[in-house]
Amino acid sequence: MVFDLYENEDCLEVNNFYRKLFAEMPDLLFQFVIDNDNNYSFPLVSKSVDDIFELDVNEFTNEIIYIIYDRIFPQDRELFFKSLVKARKELQPWDLEFRAILPVKGLRWFKVAAKTESSSDGRVSFNGHVSDITELKDKEERLRISEERFQFALDASTVGIWDWDMVTNRVFYSSLSLKILELDSTDVFDDPERWDKIVHPEDLPKYYSDIQEHFDNKIPYYENYHRVMTSSGNYKWILDRGKVIKRDENGKPLRVIGTHTDVSQQKEKELELIKTMKLYSDQNSRLLNFSHIVSHNLNTQAGNIKSILDFIDADVNKETITEMLEHLRTVSNDLNETISNLTQIVKTQNNINIAVLPLKLCEYIEKTISTIKGYDKQTKVSIVNNVPKYLTINFNPAYLESVLLNFTTNAIKYAHPDRDPVIVFEFCIEPEGYKSLKITDNGLGIDLNIYGDLLFGMYKTFHQHEEARGIGLYITRNQIEAMKGSIFVESEVGVGTCFKIVFNDM
Repeated sequence: MVFDLYENEDCLEVNNFYRKLFAEMPDLLFQFVIDNDNNYSFPLVSKSVDDIFELDVNEFTNEIIYIIYDRIFPQDRELFFKSLVKARKELQPWDLEFRAILPVKGLRWFKVAAKTESSSDGRVSFNGHVSDITELKDKEERLRISEERFQFALDASTVGIWDWDMVTNRVFYSSLSLKILELDSTDVFDDPERWDKIVHPEDLPKYYSDIQEHFDNKIPYYENYHRVMTSSGNYKWILDRGKVIKRDENGKPLRVIGTHTDVSQQKEKELELIKTMKLYSDQNSRLLNFSHIVSHNLNTQAGNIKSILDFIDADVNKETITEMLEHLRTVSNDLNETISNLTQIVKTQNNINIAVLPLKLCEYIEKTISTIKGYDKQTKVSIVNNVPKYLTINFNPAYLESVLLNFTTNAIKYAHPDRDPVIVFEFCIEPEGYKSLKITDNGLGIDLNIYGDLLFGMYKTFHQHEEARGIGLYITRNQIEAMKGSIFVESEVGVGTCFKIVFNDM
C-alpha cells in the first residue's frame, strides 16, 4: 500500500506521519515569515534546533533574529543577510553556506536551503532546512590542503603523472609529462601508444618486459629507465614508475597510475662516471702491465750485464774479455732503447696539459710521405692521400706526426712479399658526427681472432720480422687516447689491414 500524503484525507494520520518524520530528521526544519513591516515570525521550527543551533524552540519569538545574528560568524553576517534580502526581494530560493559560533560547540559550518513564497497580503515565507556541514567542510579543507601540497610537490619537481584506464585504453598525461617532451600543453587524455612510439627502439624490449612483469604480479610495482624522443627530435632519459591499483576478479589489470621523471642529467652523469671509471680501469691495467714489463725487462738487462761482468772477472783471457765487451755493448744498447721507450710511454700517459691546435690533416700526411721516402730501400711504395686539403682536426702536432709515421712505416715494414705496398689515407664522418681517418694497406694482415686482444699490447709482435719490437702500436694508441680519440682495426691475413682513428672532433 502506498501512502499518498496529498490524497489522504485523514489529517490525524498525516500529522502523525509528519511528527515521526520531523523527529527522525537530523536537520533543522523551519518556516519563517517576514511581513510588510519587517516583523519575523516562526510558525514552524523542528525540535532539532536545540542540537543543531543550541536554541530552544520556545525562544523563537520576534527577538530570536537578534540572537541568531549574534551567533553568526562576524565575517559571514553581511553575506547572510544580503542573501536573505535578495531571496525575499526576487522570490528566489535561499541557498547559503555560513559559519556560526555556538556557546558549546564553538565554530560550526551550516547550510541553509529554503523555498521562497509570497502571499496576497505581501508576506514572504521561507520553507526549508538547516544542515550542520562542519564535518564535510573539514574534509573539504583537508582535501584542499592535501591537493595543494601535492600540486606544490609536482610543480617543484620534474615529475609528470599518468593514469591508464585499461578498460577504455585511454591514458591521462599531466602537463608536466608533456613538458618533459618539450610540449606546451595542459593535461590531456590520449592513447597509451603515444608514449610507446617515442621510446628509443633499443629500450623498448625491457620497457615492455618490465611492465608486463608487474601486470603478471611478479614484482610489486613497475620501474624502468628509458629514452624518449622530444618534440625537438632529441632523446631524454626518463624514470618511469607505475602500479596497478585495480584488477578484475581474475587478476587482470584494469587501471594503472604512475609517474614520469626527467633523469637526463643524472643519467648523463652516470654514463660519464662509467666512462671515467673505465678509463681509470684501463689506466690501472696499463700501469700494472707497464710495471710488469719494466720489472721484467730491466731485470733481464741488469742480469745480462751482471753475467757478462762475472765472466770478465772469472777469465783474464784478452780474447774472452773483448768478446764479452761486445756483448756488453749490445746489452747496453738494448737497455738504452728499453729505457727510451718506457720514458716515452710515461711521458705520454702523464702529459696532462697537451697542446691542441687546429691542424691540416692533408699537410701532415704529405709530410709523412716525404719523411719515409727511401725507407727500407723500398722504391715501389704507392701512397694515396684522399684527404681534402682544407680539412682541419684538433690534435697535438707531435702526436699526429708520430701516429701517421708509425702506421705508414708499419704498412711498409709488414708488406706482402708478393706485391708492392699500397697505402691509402681516407677521411670520413662517423654517424655520430666525429671526424675519422682510415689508413688501409695491402700487407700481410693480422689474424684478429688470435691476436685481436693483444694487438695494442706492449712488446706484442705478430710477424717474424727482425725489426719488430711490439712498442709502436702501444705508443700510438696511448697518444690517440691521450687526445680522447679512439682507434679501431679491421684485418684479414694475406689481404691487408685498415686502421681507423676516430678523433674527438666534430
